[in-house]
Amino acid sequence: MNTTNFPGEGAAGWRPIDGGVGAPQGFWATGVMAGVKYQNKYDIALIFSEQPAQAAGVYTRNLVKAHPLLLTQKHLANGQAQAIVVNSGNANACMGPQGDEAAAAMARSTAAELGLAPEDVVVASTGVIGVPLPVERVQAGIVAAARELRELAGKDNERAEAAHQAALAIMTTDTTVKEVAYELPLAGGTVRLGGIAKGSGMIHPNMGTMLGFLTTDAAVPASRLQELLREAAEESFNMVTVDGDTSTNDMVVVLANGCSGISPQGAEWQQFAGMVKAACVDLAQMIARDGEGASKFLEVTVQGAASLASARQIARSICGSSLVKAAMFGEDANWGRILAAAGYSGAEFDPTKADIYLGHVQVAQAGQGLPFSEEEAKKVLAAKDIKVLLELHDGQAAATAWGCDLTHEYVTINGKYRT
Repeated sequence: MNTTNFPGEGAAGWRPIDGGVGAPQGFWATGVMAGVKYQNKYDIALIFSEQPAQAAGVYTRNLVKAHPLLLTQKHLANGQAQAIVVNSGNANACMGPQGDEAAAAMARSTAAELGLAPEDVVVASTGVIGVPLPVERVQAGIVAAARELRELAGKDNERAEAAHQAALAIMTTDTTVKEVAYELPLAGGTVRLGGIAKGSGMIHPNMGTMLGFLTTDAAVPASRLQELLREAAEESFNMVTVDGDTSTNDMVVVLANGCSGISPQGAEWQQFAGMVKAACVDLAQMIARDGEGASKFLEVTVQGAASLASARQIARSICGSSLVKAAMFGEDANWGRILAAAGYSGAEFDPTKADIYLGHVQVAQAGQGLPFSEEEAKKVLAAKDIKVLLELHDGQAAATAWGCDLTHEYVTINGKYRT
């Protein structure tokens, strides 16, 4: 669990619970093995709300967008959804009319099984681009997942494991499951939040990144939910980079079904918003830690920036630099790469004021190198988690980005991704 401080966290704030996206009242989720690309792998996820939910989404800004993402944008135009269906193993991207029909077929099949309108189904896919989606296998998986959801009725003790299967089903090259759940006691009762995400490679967000799905039983209007999700994505998913590639399928969607009967307002809204942002940060950090081939987790903080936008821009640039990432892998305290990456970020700052720290070791001051212990710096860089601090002395703004090192294994994984 991360230790980022958000409004409302602490004794009167939220606490972690089990259950993932199935933890909030009125939500059920599961995953099944449909053989979309591999046998014996969960690859169809289904999330269902007992009540129509208010909905919001953020999407990739890549001009090349996958067919299910385009369909979901249309379906969420009215701010409402009741189910989410996801397949892994195939991106259903760049397939022309065939891809549009495949995405629509996923929505129709889910709607038919759950008694919904197709327009109330969010559709997402992840996997290889430019390969026809095996629609019949996907539809068979949807039928099986819907059957499992019906069989879960009244079996609260099995909800968490079923939701965990949904988290497994959205994974591709991920090596770890990414799921969270929290509850927030408020004056009128308890609000719960669940989340799952996938992402390991092709991670360089320009909206929010990868696939992410949040559920909550709070009552929140779609317009307010959209605003909150954008804010949360900007300081979490949009601050993660693994390899500099922005996917065609990236989306984050949140559903709020109101089953708790609680509509947070005032100070309680700040607590709720803090919980949502903390969940997104947790999921974003899990993605960075699970970067393809990664051996180290990298946290880059920029302080003293003239604006928040500049701080974010510089932090992302440093975290995304292939040379910085390679230096972290090689445990080389090559601080010049950090300053160079800040310099080409596009943000304005005075390099002659910049101080740089690797962990507790200061390696540069006022834009120039300092005598420092290479041995101490190497100890910092030998750790699994590495913290980099750039102090600009230009203002009061600060931001943090997360990423990983660049290893030989990354090339190995992505050199044979289609096989």
